[in-house]
Amino acid sequence: MTWQAGKWLIGLYLASTIVSAMVPLTLAWVTKLLLDMLGRGETDVDRAAILGCALGGIGLLTGLLPHVMVYVNKETERRVGLLAQNQLFLTTERFVGLARFEDPEFLDRLRLALQSGGATPGAVVAGVLSIVRTAVMVFGFLGSLLVLSPWMPILVLASALPALGAQLWLAKRRAALQWELGPVERREIFYRDLLTSVQAAKEIRLFGTGTHLRTRMLIERRKANHETSRLDRRELAVQALTGCATALFAGGALLWAVLAAADGRISIGDVSLLISSIAGVQSASVALLREIAQVHQKLLLFKHFLEILDSEPDLPVPSNPATVAPLSQEIEFRDVWFRYSAEQPWILRGLNLVVPHGQTLGLIGRNGAGKSTLIKLLCRMYDPDRGSIRWNGVDLRKMEPTELRERIGAVFQDYMNYDLSAGENIGLGDLSRSHDQQALVAAATSAGSHDLISSLPHGYDTLLSRIFFAGGALGNTRGVTLSGGQWQRIALSRAYMRGSRDLLILDEPSSGLDAETEYEIHVGLRKHRRDRTSILISHRLGAVRDADLLVVLEEGRIAERGTHDELIALGGLYARMFAIQAKGYRDEYSEVQQ
Repeated sequence: MTWQAGKWLIGLYLASTIVSAMVPLTLAWVTKLLLDMLGRGETDVDRAAILGCALGGIGLLTGLLPHVMVYVNKETERRVGLLAQNQLFLTTERFVGLARFEDPEFLDRLRLALQSGGATPGAVVAGVLSIVRTAVMVFGFLGSLLVLSPWMPILVLASALPALGAQLWLAKRRAALQWELGPVERREIFYRDLLTSVQAAKEIRLFGTGTHLRTRMLIERRKANHETSRLDRRELAVQALTGCATALFAGGALLWAVLAAADGRISIGDVSLLISSIAGVQSASVALLREIAQVHQKLLLFKHFLEILDSEPDLPVPSNPATVAPLSQEIEFRDVWFRYSAEQPWILRGLNLVVPHGQTLGLIGRNGAGKSTLIKLLCRMYDPDRGSIRWNGVDLRKMEPTELRERIGAVFQDYMNYDLSAGENIGLGDLSRSHDQQALVAAATSAGSHDLISSLPHGYDTLLSRIFFAGGALGNTRGVTLSGGQWQRIALSRAYMRGSRDLLILDEPSSGLDAETEYEIHVGLRKHRRDRTSILISHRLGAVRDADLLVVLEEGRIAERGTHDELIALGGLYARMFAIQAKGYRDEYSEVQQ
């Protein structure tokens, strides 16, 4: 990934690393040669000048190289971060259904993948090059020590091995702790987002729940802090022990050097070289151990990114999918059983249902009866546990999901409010025509939102959000907020934008509208669905009574089916529900008349 992000950056980084590794070693040897020359009383001016210029050049490199390496490192991280983010979201786009995004373990892994995916590749490459740099320094200084004493390099290496083991253990524990704290940190983020969310602000202030939510957020933060603090204390203990051992070794080596110099066995320059070498080896060893531990930890975390990229499809997609032909026959649910997990109850139980071609099917039922689940299965957000759903007689599982969904238009009960302009909100219904102003206006007019949008400060370019500035040609212009009913008209406009799709799904399309507006919307929808296969879901039975076929769901099964008149005559569940709603309207009307 780093190589893809920039080959020349890697080359520059490698060259800078090697040169920077040689600088301390060269400095130690030049200093030794200069001290030995001065100690012997030599007066070779040219040689002294050369050594002095060498020291100046080393000083220049010492000041320049770190800045070059910091720039290259940051530029690499930026480029790799962009590449990694793109790869990650390309993978999530390939998920056909919704199940992965309802799995807490997957969401924890996705959060860690987002954190580590962009930063890890560049950091690991930088870490490996830093390891190369410090290794060159260590072995260079060890070679220098070998000149002075054959046993000194062995002692230095032996003193570093326990510290390396301890650092690797700490790195592994830190990586494991980040995974263990994933649910805790996600809950903290949940409470934090609530406290800063404009959607939640009204209820939080009205009900006075801010302190309660803040307390819960802090509880999760304290849990995470407690665990990380405990690990930090362990790390402090390990570093203190290894630091003491290193200091004792350095003190012993210096004592030996002083005694050896006093005895005439080594020169003053050798003492200088030994001091520089031990200091260089110890500082480089600390850096080396730290880099190895950090690279180890980052690679342990990077596995979450790789596991996301290597994820199996959430729903199977055939290698040779059947062509999704225009809907010319019925849609059939054949003995469909479904539940969201093995631990949960069945939502649909042996459902057998035919949606006639060119007609409107009205779905009615209490909350939890399975209406919205049926729609999710039809859009292939999930697959049935048993049974099949057929489009023109072909099982949906044999089709390409993207092609199937291209033939469906929908307004969902939990429709989205995008923090985009009014035109962009509508254009998302059909991106291929999103820049066609006439199409946007036609869709908005059909949904009854054109007059509303035209009255906004910048018409279709008005930002429907207060959390951003408009940007672009509008600069720092603030956006506007809409009411729930106005947003629902925008969502309907998005459905109209999809034009004459084969299947139209309307799940509570007018739940947030006043009675007069609801009537206008349904008049328009009746014209739009004429001679088109459509499914209409609503708790307001007056909105579905004119459907060609009404189906009443009860506990995942079909309890009743027929036209409005047939179900009223049957006197069953539909008739009771209709009578209750009608009585409420009649009572309200009588009170108004009185």
